[in-house]
Amino acid sequence: MAGFDKRVYSYEEAMDGIESGMTVIAGGFGLCGIPENLIAEIKRRGVKDLTIWSNNCGVDGFGLGLLLEDKQISRIHASYVGENALFEKQMLNDEIEVILTPQGTLAEKMRAGGAGIPAFYTATGYGTPIGEGKEVREFNGRHCILEESVVGDFAIVKGWKADRYGNVVYRDTAQNFNPMAATAGKITVVEVEEIVEPGELKPDQIHTPGIYVDRLIQGTFEKRIEKRTVREG
Repeated sequence: MAGFDKRVYSYEEAMDGIESGMTVIAGGFGLCGIPENLIAEIKRRGVKDLTIWSNNCGVDGFGLGLLLEDKQISRIHASYVGENALFEKQMLNDEIEVILTPQGTLAEKMRAGGAGIPAFYTATGYGTPIGEGKEVREFNGRHCILEESVVGDFAIVKGWKADRYGNVVYRDTAQNFNPMAATAGKITVVEVEEIVEPGELKPDQIHTPGIYVDRLIQGTFEKRIEKRTVREG
């Protein structure tokens, strides 16, 4: 069974093969469930002209925000861009192309790409700038626009636990976009907090089957809190 062992033992090995101009799909929502160490390795490598698909672009100095510092991202498809001052500056100065995408549509683009579905119709965005220039059809009296799916050169994903065969479990809300992203990469790299022995994960616990995973690495995580709210008094 050694051929099914997905483990790698360095982040350099985990992101081997990434090059400038590639498309990267990143799991996570805000700072919850982001593949923070894989992102840091992309920054270390200094690759440029990346197209990123992610719910958002991290915050200043952390998460995908790290890749903005040296202008490694040229284009991003995201549903939310409001927590990053550098991102805002680059967008307003036309230094980065931002394609705003409804959150559900973004998730479905990843899921459909992973399922081998080239495109799908959705009512979301019809009659708005999102739908401009896209094919329109009517289903049951409702207008829908055609959205293409996405497959990335790399998908980078954060899990909670996995076995060495790449079967992955996510924890609570850190699941978010990660399962969809994991299916949609030509090379899918997953970093987890713990790698357990085969058989410790029950089949009905597994969120991402190992068939989707190419590389698996165990890491340590900072897990920053994006916004801390406490009660007064």
